[in-house]
Amino acid sequence: MTLRASAAAAVLAATALLGLAPQAVAAPVPQPVPQPEAATAEHRAAAGRAANAPDTLATLSRFFAREGKVSLTAAQPRIEGEAVPVNHLSPDFVAGRPGASVARLEFLASQAVSSDGQQAALWTARTENGWQVVNIATGDDEFRYARLGAAKLPGGTVFREPQIDAWYVAGGGRVLPLDEDGVRAVGGGGTTLGAYRARVAEAYGDKLPGSAYAERGAAGGYAEAGADADAVPDAVSAAAEGAQVPWTAGAAVLVLGGLAAAAVRRSRRRVGARA
Repeated sequence: MTLRASAAAAVLAATALLGLAPQAVAAPVPQPVPQPEAATAEHRAAAGRAANAPDTLATLSRFFAREGKVSLTAAQPRIEGEAVPVNHLSPDFVAGRPGASVARLEFLASQAVSSDGQQAALWTARTENGWQVVNIATGDDEFRYARLGAAKLPGGTVFREPQIDAWYVAGGGRVLPLDEDGVRAVGGGGTTLGAYRARVAEAYGDKLPGSAYAERGAAGGYAEAGADADAVPDAVSAAAEGAQVPWTAGAAVLVLGGLAAAAVRRSRRRVGARA
């Protein structure tokens, strides 16, 4: 299994992929804006409008046509269903702050489908300029795990632990795994919320924002020995997906300026923190 390559390599890949001028990709990235505590109907509607915007659909056409699977004109992308909230493990929970939830909202995801059946997730987040698409990722992870979590624990909170690419659903004082990485982390039967916090506190407690680890710039180092460092995704910053960074300052790590598409190919991988 491979780990996503560096942000610089991915941005270069995006430039080549979409025929964009390098200076268009190198534009300054806006400072992240805190996301809402919960996704309201208003937030979902705003995310839906951003996903269905003409520029977004044009970018999706290029994205789906990038490997020649379908022509640019025949891609005819469409957005299916309502945007779903995507939560990540919360640093406040790891730090043991009173009342902190296990997860926090990172972005909303809208499901895009092309005429030939390809699927992608549009990540939409609140930015300085309102709700915008900040990334495109292949596949349907966000929607599949939302369905699995709702079936396994109705009313629970589905979330991802990005450091190990594990998905869970939490509720009633329990954390239950939704994928193989989650099973490896907490066992097939899950664990208590307290035991889960003890595990993540041990794993990441010294790597939170403001820690010496983060301040010395080590917060980007996640890989197992033998990981393929030369593996380059279709395009975009690894930081946008959170696979190589313990804690982002919000979902809008990379805003698609002018919707110069940033495409992430998903890969199953084993990753672990290293100092």
